[in-house]
Amino acid sequence: RAKFDLVGLPPTAEEVKSFVTDQSPDAFQQRIEAWMASPEYGQRWARFWLELARYCDIAESWAETEGNAYLYRDWVIRAFNQDVPYDRFAMLQLAADHMPDAQAIDIAALGFIGLSPSYWKELQLPVEIIKTIVSDEYEERIHTFSSTFLGLNMACARCHDHKNDPITVEDYYALAGVFASTRTMDRALVAGVDSRKVVEAHQQVKKLEAEVKKLQAEIKKLSAAKDADAQKIALKRKELDKLSDQIVAARATEGFDALMAPGAFDATLEVKEAIGTHGSRIVYDDQPKDMAVEIRGNPNRPGKIVPRRFISVLSKTQPLGFKQGSGRFELAQSMMRECQPLVARVMINRIWRLHFGRGLVDTPSDFGIQGDPPSHPELLDDLAQRFIEHGWSIKWLHRELMLSATYQQASDSQSHADPINRFYTHASLRPLDVEQWRDAMLLATGSLDNSCGGPPEELSRPDNHRRTIYGTVKRRELSDILRLYDFPDPVTHSPSRTPTTTPLQQLFTLNSPFMLEQAAALVSRVERPGLKSDAERIEFAQVTRMYEWTP
Repeated sequence: RAKFDLVGLPPTAEEVKSFVTDQSPDAFQQRIEAWMASPEYGQRWARFWLELARYCDIAESWAETEGNAYLYRDWVIRAFNQDVPYDRFAMLQLAADHMPDAQAIDIAALGFIGLSPSYWKELQLPVEIIKTIVSDEYEERIHTFSSTFLGLNMACARCHDHKNDPITVEDYYALAGVFASTRTMDRALVAGVDSRKVVEAHQQVKKLEAEVKKLQAEIKKLSAAKDADAQKIALKRKELDKLSDQIVAARATEGFDALMAPGAFDATLEVKEAIGTHGSRIVYDDQPKDMAVEIRGNPNRPGKIVPRRFISVLSKTQPLGFKQGSGRFELAQSMMRECQPLVARVMINRIWRLHFGRGLVDTPSDFGIQGDPPSHPELLDDLAQRFIEHGWSIKWLHRELMLSATYQQASDSQSHADPINRFYTHASLRPLDVEQWRDAMLLATGSLDNSCGGPPEELSRPDNHRRTIYGTVKRRELSDILRLYDFPDPVTHSPSRTPTTTPLQQLFTLNSPFMLEQAAALVSRVERPGLKSDAERIEFAQVTRMYEWTP
């Protein structure tokens, strides 16, 4: 249970034997420390965070960020492995580009914003409709931010004051101004490079290469004609040379070959009427803007303008307006200054839930009035205080939970005193999630590729033996194994998974090429040389080995 929890893999037979024979009083702690020090730890724990951030490798075809989403995934894995303090971990994802002590590689953390879902804006439509679509995007980002870090869904306050929690419509538009002053765009992970110029150069090259391809087809067609016009062909070749020179010049832009990751800039999107025709156009301005309250959530009915600032009810005094660019950095600072206990409680509850099967609060992204009250409020308060005192160390929190007598209890599903285990009288039996299940199969067959980082690979490929976290996640079309086994929808913030048991899952295990390959690989592994005895002993040894290999 402990190894599955920490690294997402089962212990090997050798590890089990070593632990059983280890008589030292800190034997269990030594295993915990060793697993947390392994790269597999980050590969396991990054996954739950990526679900909160609605991570995907392939976003909408019209999104402004074009690729290398895996750099955000790898940054999150690295942050968990390095035990980056949670307060800094959170701030980097909101404003790494404004933090003076952030490293160039930390720009990848902005994928939390840069990978936001983008809604299609058909510019043939009137301004009023496009403005509504843009406001919907701001609502999604506010929902993800507030749910992830604060355990509150502030999106409910778009049209009116929150009906249950003390969050006003002005609080909503104070945050909306921050996200309205933020543009998603790829960022270079190299210091001193103007990412906007690099993006423009990439766009120019893409456009020029399309023109080159078209021109080459024309030249080929002209050259193949019986009455080929040499002069016309020469002119076309001259155009081709000119385009080639322009491509070379664009590629010479400083940082053109730098690694680009989905990120964000300070820039304001404005929707205006198209010039000389019907429809709309989108214009970006470097100046930040404060949002006007949209009456009943309608951007075409503007009301009072609200300065960008933090949430009133979570501020110790009247919140001051944000003045530094979009205000993302000030938002991150305010969050960690004004409501540390809430931020700590939300994160502690998420980690507690993943270790114990349910949270101290059963609604991990809703700590408001509509959410469930904590089952053990004093425990949550105590852990939050000590989490902050221990430098927001997530690895400290793992130790505190896993070395407790509560975590180390045996499972007893027959307990009548606490049948739903609300008071943690025993360890709850839990199904493996799809990542644990698939990775354990690969480990059992001896084919697991445990290499770290890099571009994703399709999980539909039977020969893909990498850990499941490195499988391609498409925002609009999940692979079969993820879709069938309760993987959350990457379109939205997902605080938890809902386990299911369906006939399609059984059909997948019987018929999928991946499962057939793993079955063959397990047989191949057990038949390897080394068991040279009579038939009865060979059969018994084979069964014993397979039992040890499979969790």
